[in-house]
Amino acid sequence: MTTEKIIRGFAGTVILASLALGVWVNPNWLWLTAFAGLNLLQSGFTGFCLPEIVLKKLGVGCPVNTGARA
Repeated sequence: MTTEKIIRGFAGTVILASLALGVWVNPNWLWLTAFAGLNLLQSGFTGFCLPEIVLKKLGVGCPVNTGARA
């Protein structure tokens, strides 16, 4: 699994979990949704993604697919 797919899955999980918590627990959890969305936006413009750096240091995932076939 590529690092990019892991990060996308993590971001989606954070967004869905914070939406559920915002609806059923406390509306202040929606700030986490906004934070995740802003991080995705800035990552799209700047290319900086802290989870990507952390995953690389931990050795989790593999680099983005370079087109090689398995």
